[in-house]
Amino acid sequence: MSWLEEGWRHVWLPYAQMQTAPLPMPVARTQGARIILEDGRELIDGIASWWTACHGYNHPHIQQAVARQLEAMPHVMFGGLANQPAYRLATRLAAMMPADLNRVFFTDSGSVAVEVAIKIAVQSCLNKGERGRTKILAFSGGYHGDTLGTMAICDPDEGMHSLFTGLLPEHPVVPLPTDEASIATFEAFLEREHKSLAAIIVEPLVQGAGGMVFHGPEVLQRLRAAADHYGLTLIFDEIFTGFGRTGTMFAFEQAGVVPDIITLSKALTGGTSPLAATIATDRLFEAFLSESPMTALMHGPTYMAHALGCAAANASLDIFESEPRMAQVAAISTQMAKELEPCRGLPGVKDVRVMGAIGVVQMHEIKDPAGLRQKFLQEGVWIRPFRDIVYLTPAFTIAPEELSKLTAAIRRVLTTP
Repeated sequence: MSWLEEGWRHVWLPYAQMQTAPLPMPVARTQGARIILEDGRELIDGIASWWTACHGYNHPHIQQAVARQLEAMPHVMFGGLANQPAYRLATRLAAMMPADLNRVFFTDSGSVAVEVAIKIAVQSCLNKGERGRTKILAFSGGYHGDTLGTMAICDPDEGMHSLFTGLLPEHPVVPLPTDEASIATFEAFLEREHKSLAAIIVEPLVQGAGGMVFHGPEVLQRLRAAADHYGLTLIFDEIFTGFGRTGTMFAFEQAGVVPDIITLSKALTGGTSPLAATIATDRLFEAFLSESPMTALMHGPTYMAHALGCAAANASLDIFESEPRMAQVAAISTQMAKELEPCRGLPGVKDVRVMGAIGVVQMHEIKDPAGLRQKFLQEGVWIRPFRDIVYLTPAFTIAPEELSKLTAAIRRVLTTP
């Protein structure tokens, strides 16, 4: 019995009905933009391991940094002790942020980073004596994680989380203010309910797991103005969009506005290690300062500021500084726009759109996503359609000919009935 068959009797896979799920494909190694299977097949990875491997797999600079850190100190608790990679990373992240986004709270996953953002927003109100402000305003189509707190601010009609209605805290969800009708709905809701709100949360420019739905920078400008008017904390969830994915280092840069809190994860370590960060303004941080321990932020993951992960993240930032990542993203964007555009005329295709290193072919419906995935495997590519979209979020280092193989596979598979 192979390790896969033996372990299959014990693992529980993500987002899978285990009674009908097929055996996953055993991976032997990774390199660049490729996944090498144990049977020798090579797949070009079109989604960079859930949007994390921005520099491709096995970048030597990250590998060397992690190896050095592993030899010196893989981890040490962050309560009462300090490790240099975490303090250096906090300093560097703060330097990348505009205005007074200066305080970095490290966690170990994107969902927890958002949980911390929620706690900061609500507790900052409580610490100031504003006891009625306990709700977070979120948006239809939004996704912020799978923990109970983050599920409560996702789209309530979203299939993964609707089962838990009644268990989750209730937060208001309205359409993104993108047109006259939705803007009117948004403004009327705020006028009526702002005294119950602590914060507004949004995925800037792209709602990722909600279907790669794009919106313009003017939406973020509208949210910033509303948050300022009503004294609300504005949270930008850049777990997917951060670190170059939309064409700028952070998506909010395209709107010329600054959030009060930003959450980061995914590509933070270049796809090497779990790590996340919640970055807040000095103003929010100061709301927690007093002689009383009751006003402190009481949160502390065991692997907070994991030294190995912080070493990987520092190495990833080195690469952004030394290699032409944004130019590569621009080239990927141009190439995907050209090579995916012919899909627009295919049967069943509703829309084709590209932003930065995100390429989307939206279908009217996808009846058999598992069958579609198998067709892509036969083409030698790793693409995982979901909802009604076939999408690409490749490594920024992908070679043009590898990207062409991905786009050609999409055109061929969608052309075949």
